[in-house]
Amino acid sequence: MTSHQSTQTMKPATAAKKLGVYLEATPAEFREGVVSRAELNELQANPPQWLQDLRSNGPHPRPAVAAKLGVSIAGLARGGVTEPLTTEQIETLKQESPEWLERERATQAEVRKEAERIKRKNAERAERSD
Repeated sequence: MTSHQSTQTMKPATAAKKLGVYLEATPAEFREGVVSRAELNELQANPPQWLQDLRSNGPHPRPAVAAKLGVSIAGLARGGVTEPLTTEQIETLKQESPEWLERERATQAEVRKEAERIKRKNAERAERSD
């Protein structure tokens, strides 16, 4: 008995998310096809020029914008940023440092601090129960 293994494929949106790029900025042939696991691995190992350019210049998807600014995705929305941004636009925002960005960065720092406190508390609790 031989087993036949089918090729695993994904939608372009899934592949773009895994690559960390904004789907609408990718080439048409990428957006209109399907991406196999092997093709995704090849894109990650040997990114073509278009992928290198997108990763360095954007436009970047919201999760990448949020990470580059040090805020949450919800914080971006509260700040009125709902569209993908280029690296240049992100750098401009960092330099201008609007009030909403400072507020959201402080909120994010508090969230991280609280998460760390809970993690320590749970670790101590687990130690005591051993």
